[in-house]
Amino acid sequence: MRAVDHRDVRSIAPPGESEIAHLFPKADLLDAFAISLPTGTTRDIDALARVILTHPAPWFVGLLKVRDITMAGLGVKTSRDMREKARRSGAETIDFFIVRSRTTRELILGEDDEHLDFRASVLLRSFGDDRDDEVVLTTVVHCHNLLGRIYLRVISPFHRLVARSNLARATRRGWAP
Repeated sequence: MRAVDHRDVRSIAPPGESEIAHLFPKADLLDAFAISLPTGTTRDIDALARVILTHPAPWFVGLLKVRDITMAGLGVKTSRDMREKARRSGAETIDFFIVRSRTTRELILGEDDEHLDFRASVLLRSFGDDRDDEVVLTTVVHCHNLLGRIYLRVISPFHRLVARSNLARATRRGWAP
């Protein structure tokens, strides 16, 4: 069996069947990445989302620390702020992302603040033919002001690397929690 890497992750059109499709128009950032799920992989959307989002690469953990230190002084919520807000409100989270909604095939996460609104979708697609099922990670961001647009411009290239890396890492790990 060959090793899985970021090249196995496909950039795709944002899925129109997603619960966040209504947010796609006029988005400041919109992307979607998919990877095939091998036979025998769980089809539990919560388990899939947790494997994708809670096991980031060490380089991402370092980037997140730099981001948090840099942005805290500018009034942008840090990952710690988001975790604390969720804890205080009793909101369910996956890592520091608040779970906004779920169905049996899609989990929506997100955060809103004065600078931008962010949503991520983890969507399970089953085709009902000879193609493998796939999991799709979609991100939508709407900026509200100049700081939000500057922030998004800086993090966008890293965001795409992180999304691809998280999907590839989940597959390499065998989708184990």
